[in-house]
Amino acid sequence: MIEQFNNIASEPSASWGGAWTEDKLDTFEKYVKAYLTIMNAYRDKYKWKLVYFDGFAGSGSRTIDNTDDDSDNMILELFENHYIQSEDISMYKGAAERVLNIQQKGFDYYYFIDKDESANNLLKSKLESLHPDKKGQLVFRPKDANNEVEKMADFLRKNSKYKALVLLDPFGMQLNWQSIQKMQNTGTDLWILIPTGVIVNRLLDRKGELKHIDKLTAFFGKDEEFLRDYFYKQRTEPSLFGYNTIIEKVREPIRKIAELYIQQLQSIFKYATSEPLVLYNSRNTPIFHFAFASNNYNAVKIANQIIGKM
Repeated sequence: MIEQFNNIASEPSASWGGAWTEDKLDTFEKYVKAYLTIMNAYRDKYKWKLVYFDGFAGSGSRTIDNTDDDSDNMILELFENHYIQSEDISMYKGAAERVLNIQQKGFDYYYFIDKDESANNLLKSKLESLHPDKKGQLVFRPKDANNEVEKMADFLRKNSKYKALVLLDPFGMQLNWQSIQKMQNTGTDLWILIPTGVIVNRLLDRKGELKHIDKLTAFFGKDEEFLRDYFYKQRTEPSLFGYNTIIEKVREPIRKIAELYIQQLQSIFKYATSEPLVLYNSRNTPIFHFAFASNNYNAVKIANQIIGKM
C-alpha cells in the first residue's frame, strides 16, 4: 500500500491536481502583490527588511516514505481506509515560483523550509536556476517547520525592523499550536491552510473514540475535555437494562473545526479572517480552509476583499 500511495501522490499535478490548489495560489498571489505594493511605499522610510517564509515549500510533488513519522502514517491510514481520495492529496507547490515571479521590488530574504531534504534540494536547484539574480537572497532549510517557525518568531520579536509574510500550508496536521503561538507580538502576516475536512474531520470520528487525540490537542492547542465538549453531544435513552449514553458528533463539523481554529488565531493575532476561503474537491466537499491573520487591520481587510472575490 505504501508503494501505491507513493505512485499516486507522485503523479504530476497537471494530470491530477484539484482546482482547489489553483484557488489557494491565486488568492495568495493576489495578497502578496498587495502586500508588496504597500510595504514598498514605506520600507525605505522605516528601514524595514521584508522576509518571505514558506514553512512547507515542497518540491513540486508530494510523497510519503515508509518511515515512522506519525503525521505521514496517520495520512496513510486515512488513505488506506478510503477516507482520503487521490485528488485530495494534490500537493503541487507553486507558491514559490509565483512569489519570485512577481514584477515588483520583492522581499529581502526568502526562506523555504521542508523536512524532506531531497525535496528541499530539488526546489533549491529549480529556483536558483530560474532566478540567479536572487540566489543570495534564497535560503533553503531541510528542517522541521515547527522549529523553524519558532526560530523565526524569536528573531522577529528581537528585530522589529523585520516584517514577515508567512505561508504555512501543510497537507496534514504537522503544525503544532505551540509554534503558532510563538508568532504573537511579531510583525507577521500569516496565511495558513487548515485541513478541516480532509484530515481533522476524519479524526473526529462519529463515535468519539478519538484514536489520535494527541495529534488533535497539539493541533488545536486545546485539551481533550474541551474538544469532546465542543465537537460531541451526549444524550441518554432508556433501554431494557436502564439507560444508554449516546454520543453524537455535532452538526456541520467541518464548519465548527474552522470556527475553532479561527478563534484560536484571534487569540494570538489582533485580526483574522472570520470567513476564510473554503476549498472544495470535485465532489463539492470542503477539504481545506485557507485563513489569514495579522496584527494589522488593513491587512485583514485586504485579505477579506480578495477572498470575497474568489
